[in-house]
Amino acid sequence: MTVSLTAAAKKRYSTKAYDPDRKIPEADIARLKELLRLAPSSVNLQPWYFVIAASEEGKARVARATDEAYPFNSPKITDASHVVVFATRLKADDEGFLNTLLEKEAADGRFDADPEQFRADMDRGRRMFISIHTGQRKDAFDWMDKQTYLNMGQFLLAAAQLGIDTTPMEGVDTDVLDREFGLTEKGYKAAAVVSLGYHSQKDFNAALPKSRLSEDAIMETV
Repeated sequence: MTVSLTAAAKKRYSTKAYDPDRKIPEADIARLKELLRLAPSSVNLQPWYFVIAASEEGKARVARATDEAYPFNSPKITDASHVVVFATRLKADDEGFLNTLLEKEAADGRFDADPEQFRADMDRGRRMFISIHTGQRKDAFDWMDKQTYLNMGQFLLAAAQLGIDTTPMEGVDTDVLDREFGLTEKGYKAAAVVSLGYHSQKDFNAALPKSRLSEDAIMETV
């Protein structure tokens, strides 16, 4: 099922209880994986990594990050169809990673018109912004974390458009997730978790009206 973006945004909400017997079709999971990969990021840095728990064992491993500190979130993980751990790169100026980005951009034809010049321009521009955030602003990790959250926002809306319920959660122990999935060794830090599936009849939030501030309260046209 696919609906308009506006309809999806109106329908989307944070699911409080999942139907453990309903699983997301593999075709929809494949679409969502591709959307994670295609999300925009500043200077095409793509500073993210995802752990997708599709099995009962995998979800139980994610739930270790909630069982002690946030036990009210554990059922939203174990009863969901799938769970995605969103993680952010620890270092923006990793030479190996920057070279990997350039090689992929070249392979995808980004520099075909003038390979040497366009490649150099892209590398220089990316490094300029990395330098601003590692040096002048000293907020490189926060800058990259914002890109991860931009990805998450797109992901939530895409899932809603496919008729899939979601729950974004910061109520997880990210240190546990880092240890459980070896994220630090891979060069990443867990940011948040998103559960995916279909709500159960026990989900009180499903029937509640959406509440948002009015247009006049949050925006102006100049």
